Amino acid sequence: MRKNQTPAEEKLWSYLRNNGLKVKFKRQHGIGGYITDFYCASKKLVIELDGSVHESGEAKEYDDVRDKYFKELGFTTLRFWNDEVENNIREVLEKIKNYLKNINSTKLVREK
Repeated sequence: MRKNQTPAEEKLWSYLRNNGLKVKFKRQHGIGGYITDFYCASKKLVIELDGSVHESGEAKEYDDVRDKYFKELGFTTLRFWNDEVENNIREVLEKIKNYLKNINSTKLVREK
C-alpha cells in the first residue's frame, strides 16, 4: 500500500470521501492480492487512476488480468487517466455518477 497519494488521487479523493457522491468509498483497499485506488463495497465498484506507466504492454496485461479477476468477483472497474482527473474532474465525476445512477436503476428493475 502506498502512503502517499498522487496529485490525481488526492483530487478525486477530495470528492469521493465522506460520502461525497452519496455512497461510501475507501481508498487503497485490498481485494485478493490487489490494492485498489478507490473501492465502493455497496456498488461493487473499483476506481483506478492510471499514469503513463500503465501504457506499457506489460502494465496493460497486468491491468487486464486484474480487471478480469475483479469482474469474476462481480466488481466493475472504472479506469481514468491521471490527466483526466487533473484537467477535467467534472467529466470524471459525471462518468462515476452515471455509473452509480445506472447501477441503481438496474437494481430497481431487478427488485420489482
